[in-house]
Parts: sequence; structure tokens; C-alpha cells
Amino acid sequence: MNETKRNRLSGIVLDASIEVHRNLGPGLLESVYESCLYSELTDRNIACKRQVDLPIHYKGKRLDEKLVLDILVEDEIIIELKSC
Repeated sequence: MNETKRNRLSGIVLDASIEVHRNLGPGLLESVYESCLYSELTDRNIACKRQVDLPIHYKGKRLDEKLVLDILVEDEIIIELKSC
């Protein structure tokens, strides 16, 4: 994906994130924001996946641990939600 498309996509992700926060407000669980953001992105016809397992390789070895991405957007943008 070229930089122009990536910038456009990141703008859509930011706008969708603001829309979710505007509707829900602060203080909820990360899982709630994740579900709503996923819904918002798919409503905007953005291809994304939730809870994506990503294997970890270290010095040529695949480790038993894995990284779990909250949302992966069009195989380009990783969203890791945090709530406090």
C-alpha cells in the first residue's frame, strides 16, 4: 500500500475512533470499545480482523508466545486499544 492510501486509511481509523468515543464516552472496558470500533470500521467498508494471533520469531526460532492484535486494519494498521 502506498503512503497516500495508508494516510487516507489512518484518517478513516482516527475518525471512526472519535465517533466511537463520542457515542460511548470514557470509562468502559477495552472489549466494548474494540467491538464498537470494529463495527464502525466494517460499516465504513474497511476490511479488518479482531484478535489476530501474530507469531513471535526470535533469532530464527518461533516462540510459544504470540502477540494478539486487537484489530488489524487492511493488513496495514495495527490498533491496540487502551482504556482507563
